[in-house]
Amino acid sequence: MLKVSELAKRAGVSADTVRFYTRQGLLSPERDPDNGYQLYRDQDFQRLVFAKKARQLGFTLKEIQDILGEADASHSPCPMVRDLFERKFAEVESQIAELTALRDRMADAMTVWSEMPDGTPDGHTICRLIEHWNDTEAATRCCEGNNHD
Repeated sequence: MLKVSELAKRAGVSADTVRFYTRQGLLSPERDPDNGYQLYRDQDFQRLVFAKKARQLGFTLKEIQDILGEADASHSPCPMVRDLFERKFAEVESQIAELTALRDRMADAMTVWSEMPDGTPDGHTICRLIEHWNDTEAATRCCEGNNHD
């Protein structure tokens, strides 16, 4: 049986993490009748390491609880894990694409801004850097399929 600090050290997490997972019901320590300390078994260590690895793969606490619930009910959680993970992977891919597009916009802005003088708000503008950074791009998009001449 391990105390909170011993379990935390063995699993490579903080004691606060052990306490958090205990409060969330992932770990089920016993109380030492002599001093009231929470004592953890090998099963708690296994669950804690599992939760740590699952978090590193992007699973939420709720998802980890669901996975452990399936295992506790003697059902294979693997199909659930695969389904969740495929969805998570697609979400991450989408986030990467969005971040890549943002990075590209930021790089473009930095290039344009390096050649623009600083301005002072004059009642018509707040910050010219932001207000005018993509004027050429916007004008090009606006006029591309609009040949009404």
